[in-house]
Amino acid sequence: MSAAIETRRLTKVYGKKRALDHVDLRVEEGSIFGFLGPNGAGKTTTLRMLTGLARPTKGTVRVLGHDVSSADNAVRAEIGFLPDVPGFYEWMTAEEFLRFAGGLFGIERRVLDQRVGVLLDLAGLTDVTTRIGGYSRGMKQRLGVAQALINAPRLLMLDEPTSALDPMGRKEVLDMLESLRGRTTVFFSTHILGDVERICDTVAILDNGRLVVQAPIDELKARYGAEKVVVEVEDGADELATAIDAAPWSTKVERDGNGTMHVTVADAYAAKRAIPAMVAERGLALSRMEAGEMGLEEVFVQLVGGGQS
Repeated sequence: MSAAIETRRLTKVYGKKRALDHVDLRVEEGSIFGFLGPNGAGKTTTLRMLTGLARPTKGTVRVLGHDVSSADNAVRAEIGFLPDVPGFYEWMTAEEFLRFAGGLFGIERRVLDQRVGVLLDLAGLTDVTTRIGGYSRGMKQRLGVAQALINAPRLLMLDEPTSALDPMGRKEVLDMLESLRGRTTVFFSTHILGDVERICDTVAILDNGRLVVQAPIDELKARYGAEKVVVEVEDGADELATAIDAAPWSTKVERDGNGTMHVTVADAYAAKRAIPAMVAERGLALSRMEAGEMGLEEVFVQLVGGGQS
C-alpha cells in the first residue's frame, strides 16, 4: 500500500528548543490516522511542515509521493487542510463561502455546483440560511471540514478539529469525518483520546517532540495494553483486594471506595476462574464481575507517563 504521508528523521529546532526530534511517520492511503499527544507535544509543528507552511531543520517530508519542499500547486490541489482556529468571512452564507473557496481552486461551475450541494449536505448545513457570523462553534467546524474538502482532496489534514466543541458538536464533526472512510485519507491531530478511539484505525503518539509509537489501534492495545476485571462485593472488600493483589495474574488493583475493584490482569482467563473461588472461600457475596479490554487512554498514559493537558 502506498503512503499518503511519509517523514524521515523529521526535526524542527526553534532557537534552543527542539520541537520535533527525528520523527519517522508513515500514513497509508485510505486510513483515518490519529496523531495523538499532549498539548505542546509538537503536533501543530508537524502539521505545518506537512503542509509546507514551515520548513524542517533536518529530515524529509513526502506527501502523496512528492517532496513537500519542491511540491507544486498540482500537488497542493490534492490536499485539504483545516487549522485549529479556522477563519471565515462571517458575512457570507455557507454556500457563498464554499463557492468562494472552490473559485480559488479554479473548479468549473458545473462541478462546483454539484460539489457544494454534496458538502452542504455532508456538513448538515443544506437548509441553513443564517450567515456564518451567527453559527455555533460546531457549525463552523463542520463548515471548515466542508471547505477543506471542496477540492476533493486525496488527503485531508485536521488540527484539533474537536478540541473546543461541546459533546454534540464533537459528535457531529466526528460523524462527518467517519463518513469519509475509504474515500479520503484523514490525518487527524488531537489530544482527545476518545475521538481517536472512536474513528481512527491507526494511531501515532508524540511526546516532547519524539514519536513514542505508531501502530493500528487494535495492535497497540494488544502490544501495550492489558485486560481489566471489575469486581464488586457487598462486604469484605479489603481482604479480597489484598488477596487479588497478591495473585500472580494480577498487576494492579484500584478501589473506588464502595466495594468495587478495578483489577488490571496479565491473564484474564486465570482471573475470571480464580476470583469467584476467592470470593466463595471468604464467604462473600459477589454482586458483579465484568471483564473488558484496556482502553486507548490507559495505553496512552502507560506510554507517555502522565495525563493529557
